[in-house]
Amino acid sequence: MRDFVFFPSAVLLIAAMIWLALLPGIGALPSGPVTGDGKNYSEIRIEGPYLNKILAGGDATTELIRQRGEPIRLLIAAEAGALSDDPVRGPHFELNRDIETQFSGMTVMCTVRLRPADDGGAMFVLLNYMAGRAGDSGWKRLELKPGFHDVSFEYRVPIAKGDQSFDYFAIRPEVPSKSRALIVESVTFKRLDRWAPPL
Repeated sequence: MRDFVFFPSAVLLIAAMIWLALLPGIGALPSGPVTGDGKNYSEIRIEGPYLNKILAGGDATTELIRQRGEPIRLLIAAEAGALSDDPVRGPHFELNRDIETQFSGMTVMCTVRLRPADDGGAMFVLLNYMAGRAGDSGWKRLELKPGFHDVSFEYRVPIAKGDQSFDYFAIRPEVPSKSRALIVESVTFKRLDRWAPPL
């Protein structure tokens, strides 16, 4: 084969192989732990396709939904008695080690923008920030209103000691009977001030 045929053919073959290797990742939704940008940790926001990073963790339903002309949102549904009190045995986000390090010893405002679902809408949401073995915020029971609105609480994140793995943020509907559901538009963590000196 002559050089003027071989080299262009080889380049085309290599380009085709690279394109085929990238094809499975095209259009894939983000997954894995929530992480910061490495520069600014004053506010971490989870919204749009990044809501896909939630883990169902137990007998709960988590599903991305999108209505025409609206942003991607997250539906969370559960049945009565299906979830344990353990925050990671229900719907939750894993917060990567960079966030754990940046939030250690800080007061963090946790805000969820959400509303009750149209069918079986929850009246209350339960939220919990868990800093691994160092402790957690306990379940915060916050009332829901019609339409999208913010619910928030502040948490003094414990000082990270040793290998703490991940922090977690759990979110679920309160389910007094049958099943309940809610729709999340965004989750935001805002650093406020340092409550404890760094180690």
